[in-house]
Amino acid sequence: MRRHCRPPCAPRYGGLFFVVAPQTARSDHINEPRINDRIRVPEVRLIGPDGEQVGVVRVDAAMKLAEEVNLDLVEVAPDARPPVAKLMDYGKYKYEAAMKARDARRNQANTQLKEIRFRLKIDDHDYETKRGHAIRFLKGGDKVKAIIQFRGREQSRPEMGIRLLERLADDVAEYGNVESQPRQDGRNMTMVIGPMAKKVQARSEQRRRREAKQAEQAAAQDA
Repeated sequence: MRRHCRPPCAPRYGGLFFVVAPQTARSDHINEPRINDRIRVPEVRLIGPDGEQVGVVRVDAAMKLAEEVNLDLVEVAPDARPPVAKLMDYGKYKYEAAMKARDARRNQANTQLKEIRFRLKIDDHDYETKRGHAIRFLKGGDKVKAIIQFRGREQSRPEMGIRLLERLADDVAEYGNVESQPRQDGRNMTMVIGPMAKKVQARSEQRRRREAKQAEQAAAQDA
């Protein structure tokens, strides 16, 4: 009597054969913002290339304006009502973001992420205090994650949050660069600022010297 052998690649369970389909690769665009004709909403709250507030406009009008100034329409706060979009050179932005991300990965082992929380209606004294904290962290070689917490109806004014974060970025530009542009996530809006490369290198050198000195002291005690 002939025997029928099942294929070695098909496991058998209860007389049934199962074929496992190969996994498909995840899209590289899953975390990218929607740009230009990928923005499928009727209207957006538009921000100009220099951060100026244009107002709520229909998305086709915003697209036309982007074409006139040879820029891209990029959705920066998709969860807002209406979503917030900004005119920018997206290709240049992606290149600069990739370069910053590469530099950040190089220094990741020596860098910590410090959080600073803001209220949308922050007074000048509190702002200056938090700005001072951000500068201290950046000078120490750490990243700063600025978080704005929206309350109640403040969620309908994301452009004010973007304006506050961009103000912070300008005020600490001497000490750090924006690695992650302002982005809204529910009741919060976040932005990440990384320290200048030379600050990170200086901190790494200080750490190496400190560890070398500790090693010398330990060797002297053992002797």
